[in-house]
Amino acid sequence: MTPCTLDPPPRVSAPLGNLDPHGFLRRYWHKRPLLVRQAIPGFSGPFSARDLFELAARDDVESRIVIRDGSKWTLEHGPFRRSHLRAMPSRNWTLLVQGVNRVSADGDALLRGFAFLPYARLDDLMVSYAAPGGGVGPHLDSYDVFLLQGFGRRRWQYGRQKSVALKPRLPLKILRQFDPERDDTLGPGDMLYLPPHVAHDGVAREACTTYSIGFRAPDGNELGAAFLDFLRDELDLAGRYEDADLAPVRAPAMIDRAMQQRFARMLKPVSWNGATIARFIGCWLSEPKPDAVFEPPSPPTPQSVFLRRLMKHGARLDLRTQLLYDTTHVYINGFALAWPATDRGMLRSLANDRAIAASAVDGVPARTAALLYNWYRDGYLHTGA
Repeated sequence: MTPCTLDPPPRVSAPLGNLDPHGFLRRYWHKRPLLVRQAIPGFSGPFSARDLFELAARDDVESRIVIRDGSKWTLEHGPFRRSHLRAMPSRNWTLLVQGVNRVSADGDALLRGFAFLPYARLDDLMVSYAAPGGGVGPHLDSYDVFLLQGFGRRRWQYGRQKSVALKPRLPLKILRQFDPERDDTLGPGDMLYLPPHVAHDGVAREACTTYSIGFRAPDGNELGAAFLDFLRDELDLAGRYEDADLAPVRAPAMIDRAMQQRFARMLKPVSWNGATIARFIGCWLSEPKPDAVFEPPSPPTPQSVFLRRLMKHGARLDLRTQLLYDTTHVYINGFALAWPATDRGMLRSLANDRAIAASAVDGVPARTAALLYNWYRDGYLHTGA
């Protein structure tokens, strides 16, 4: 399994059964759970247990193992040796593999099946393999999640709780008391949507896989800290503290009002407006995951050769690339650039479809060609050959 593939991934339609996206968003999103039988008919998942074991052995993929032994819970972090995974007991354990969409085109295609929601809200695809009896205990998430069943069956109990107190001294956040409102067993292709703060507990009835599509939902402190970091990088305050009018003081430990005012004048230029916030949002939401490492071509082909390949085969974004835009800027992997004067439609297609056909780049202007070439050199996109 390679970090990126140049073949276009298969299209996956919105897996909502007979419910259209408008109806889902109006009636269920952020409101109440939804069970969709045969959300993807015939689906058993693109990953076998062996595939997930191979991913869990990689040092560029986040993985965990959760083991339950009666009331005792154990949490292990990967990467894991394949021999360790093959030697696991026959029951009561789960392997969780995070960010599968960033290392597999099949995983990315599954995630993009939820493109009726903004890419900026999509977080990642986690795939779990559970032995019979395996699970992670009753818990709740602060974000929306779709739980799509692969092969095998899993029993889900879920519902809102009066108490969210946790069991003490455990390596996992497991609820002390769990009173489910619903009890459903999901088979291949079934899907359960859960809004934030709905507690749930999934237990494998037999060896199975579950595909969890999670969403970004930053809290206020996280957002504020990120914005202040952004402002710090934007600062260019002139001058240095001066007090040429200083008079002798009787209380040297006191910070007097004159000193406070001098500092206040120095900080007064620190400000922001709607444009600053919009640029921050684009940069922050397109920031790649901390473990994302882009691999530039070595050696890169000359720009003329790149353009010939581009116009013959098209290009697609690297699986780890996040390309977003608003009315004034294009954002790629945490960087902002003003919209070019031409070819906005092509860049919008690249962002929305994550690929562009050769016909879309025929006669591309030099400035846009140079931009795409720079992204290629940075490892952000790849040509089709």
